[in-house]
Amino acid sequence: MAVKMSSVSARRALEALGANIKTARLKRRISVKGFAERIGVSESTVARLEKGDDGVSIGTLAMACLVLGEIDRISDFLDAGTDDTGLLLDRESLPKRIDRKRTPKPSSKGQDKAVPIADGDDDDEEGVGF
Repeated sequence: MAVKMSSVSARRALEALGANIKTARLKRRISVKGFAERIGVSESTVARLEKGDDGVSIGTLAMACLVLGEIDRISDFLDAGTDDTGLLLDRESLPKRIDRKRTPKPSSKGQDKAVPIADGDDDDEEGVGF
């Protein structure tokens, strides 16, 4: 049994999504019966989906998007690379400063010594440094 949403904004968002699905179906000239058959649900489930009923499964939504040729919209939904809030939170968690690297201490045997890397423009060096 689905629990009815208490959030008015969430309910409105689902109603808008349902209306958008209905509009997309009509623009593609797909009947409710044909849409239901292609999704694998009953006609009444399609009607509930298009009304924004919160009890319709996410699998039904995914199949509807697949039939409409819009399945990429689901896989791109809240993608980490385009999630502005997530990116902002990542940026805020970055360190404020970074300490420079320290050279390792020589071992107790005295055989292994840390050799500093030359900062000069040596012709023998290859690659790019940061």
